[in-house]
Amino acid sequence: MPATLVLVHGAWHTPWCWQPLVDHLPGVDVVRVALPSSGTDPQSLGDLTADAAAVRDALAEVEGPVVLVGHSYGGIPISEAATAELGVAHLVYLCAFQLDVGDSLVSSLGGQVPSWQELHPTHVRATAPETVFYNGVSPELTQQAVAELQLQSTAALTQPLSRAAWTELPSTYVVCEQDQAIPVAAQEAMSSRAGTVLRLDTGHSPFLAAPAELAALLRPIVERAG
Repeated sequence: MPATLVLVHGAWHTPWCWQPLVDHLPGVDVVRVALPSSGTDPQSLGDLTADAAAVRDALAEVEGPVVLVGHSYGGIPISEAATAELGVAHLVYLCAFQLDVGDSLVSSLGGQVPSWQELHPTHVRATAPETVFYNGVSPELTQQAVAELQLQSTAALTQPLSRAAWTELPSTYVVCEQDQAIPVAAQEAMSSRAGTVLRLDTGHSPFLAAPAELAALLRPIVERAG
């Protein structure tokens, strides 16, 4: 049975961000997960537990093998949620946080958020998305992407992992070499946990900047998993 590609967005984002990539994957079954930690109401944002539950719910609806992709923060809930019993055949960490049990996004950064993150008790706001997230993306698409950004749950960024699925499942790390959000050195350190390391000469959002190249990278993984 052909594998299904399940896509998990990063912090502040919505499933909208994947559309250019999906457009370059004709013939591939794609499911996009909406994480409850990203939203417009700071009082109702979910934590990592809620995000992992959303990923598990999406996986439970898919028949056959799955290639599960997490972008940026999305690497954390896929690590928390994925199991072989839920059909996951391969994990892809797309310039993502491939962390170990007990780590959180904030702890992996030394306990402090970067200067471009505005921290509040309930939520975090991204203050410089044009340069941090979307370098290499066309101005028109950048404008659309910024308009789609939401608030991100503080709890989701500080809650530690209780599972690290990459210790049990095959994984690939995709290093994005022009990334302004996660330094390349940090990506390379985390990529040592993956079985395979691939590279793209893009910023933090290859699904917008280079969707054809990202699709060409993911399609063979999907085909091998089927």
